[in-house]
Amino acid sequence: MNNPYPYSNDNKRYQTINYYFRNTYHQKVAKIPLNAGFTCPNRDGTKGSGGCTFCSSMGSGDSILCFDDSLQKQYQEGLKRMQNKWPDCIGFAYFQSYSNTYAPLETLKKVYDPFFKNPDIPGVAIATRADCLNDEIIDYLNSQNKEVWLELGLQSVHEGTMEKCNRKHSTKIVFDWLDKLKSTNIKTCVHIINGLPNESKSDMLETVKQISKHPIDAIKIHMLHLIEGTQMAKEYKEHPFHILTLEEYVDIVVDQLELLPQEIIIERLTGDGIAKDLIEPKWTIKKTIVTNEIDKLMVKRNTWQGKNV
Repeated sequence: MNNPYPYSNDNKRYQTINYYFRNTYHQKVAKIPLNAGFTCPNRDGTKGSGGCTFCSSMGSGDSILCFDDSLQKQYQEGLKRMQNKWPDCIGFAYFQSYSNTYAPLETLKKVYDPFFKNPDIPGVAIATRADCLNDEIIDYLNSQNKEVWLELGLQSVHEGTMEKCNRKHSTKIVFDWLDKLKSTNIKTCVHIINGLPNESKSDMLETVKQISKHPIDAIKIHMLHLIEGTQMAKEYKEHPFHILTLEEYVDIVVDQLELLPQEIIIERLTGDGIAKDLIEPKWTIKKTIVTNEIDKLMVKRNTWQGKNV
């Protein structure tokens, strides 16, 4: 069966980040995850403590090599690991752990300027919270002569869900910043989580419908991971809630892809949980199985990203 989706050069019926990078830079680009030593207003007591209930103690940076070493060493070691897989690849600096705009501008410049000035690095991706942005930071990032991405954690548009997850900011602030960033050169990526406690399939589809009303460049879709030591894992042990099966997750993701405009890049369709710390769901450990099942269901349904937009 021919692939009806236009932004693909393989069997994928959605736009992968690999497709985007290869068409932009004409070679393999790998994102190198980094820990710059920031924290989060939801951890340091400014808005809360302990962070979001699903977030690990490493602020989602569990896969970073040399977590406590200098940024330059983290980057070089991470790039070396990627080049073992893809010898010709170039690195995209990805500031992953915690909230990477949660500091005064002068501090941010000391962190980011060496990467912006490095001619071998085509761009920088910065994961943060929408309540850790301001006009001064945006002006600085927008003035760079490099590709700059801001990745914003939304997880769900439903305030009741996120209140229980201890997010400590509104959905509205995320959407306000997405709308504002449209007038800049900065690209935006939104993170969502499927399978949050007590959310129905229609709740998860509604999250994607609401996101699609705003100007985003990419999305990361994660399955909820229950990680040892997190508040949510403790809650689950005391009061178990339904964990999506692989089949349920695949069905929901395919429906979500149908609702996302074709131009949006799908950076991720499942997450990385460190196996030794992962309580549930164990089926997420083998990511290729998850993505293969999504591909198979899309072919079976003869569907593609944006079909139902």
